[in-house]
Amino acid sequence: MKGKTCVIVGTASSRGIGNAAVELFAEHGARVVAVDISMDDQTAERIAAAVKQKAGGDSGFSAMRCDIVNAGECVQLFSDVIARYGTIDSLVNCAGVVSGLGLLEIGAAEYDRVIDANLRGAFNLCQSALKWFREQKSGTIVNVASLAAQRGGGLLGGPHYAAAKGGVISLTRSIAREFGPLGIRANVVCPAMIGTSMLDKFSEERFRQIISAIPLQRAGLASEAAGACLFLASELSGYVTGATLDVNGGSHIH
Repeated sequence: MKGKTCVIVGTASSRGIGNAAVELFAEHGARVVAVDISMDDQTAERIAAAVKQKAGGDSGFSAMRCDIVNAGECVQLFSDVIARYGTIDSLVNCAGVVSGLGLLEIGAAEYDRVIDANLRGAFNLCQSALKWFREQKSGTIVNVASLAAQRGGGLLGGPHYAAAKGGVISLTRSIAREFGPLGIRANVVCPAMIGTSMLDKFSEERFRQIISAIPLQRAGLASEAAGACLFLASELSGYVTGATLDVNGGSHIH
């Protein structure tokens, strides 16, 4: 990824996949723009320190705030990146919110919140990025979905969450088909049981029960999900587009 400019969204959580992706991409030579709706000076400084440790002081790292539900802010985000770096090579979208409510418990406001953050936000980011990728006739998109989209809900994700992430998979496949002739690739990562703050919801006993049913017998690391993103964003996957890469320890083999 040396010399590549990569916009990674959903990076504020220190234990999240997005944060791990920022560090990993920087370690592999990318100029990383870390984006989050919660990005502030303190968060930016923390991420910058980690990037400096991984990649040195000349990585070209920057941090930006963006509410991805707002289409105008997404347009401005990519305009700002172009103004600073002159190009964008990759979008990695790790942003989202999870909710485990049952179908009959979901009201309109809750439905809109989950659909907006997970699906509308992905659409806005991809649309804004693709305007530049189309001009360049190059670029890669990696959207992080979820096992919930493949199974129809799951341990943490309710039906509205599963539907939103399912929409992300379909959106990404549509992008791959429409923009492939321009040399633009789009792929999905579907993680499950990754050791982020989401797993804090489980009791120790429940966690052990879940792990015992996973073939690899452990939770995944955020860095392992980030590694899948790095592969799909890089030329190592140059002939891969419209694909869904599972990072679930074998919990859903299909």
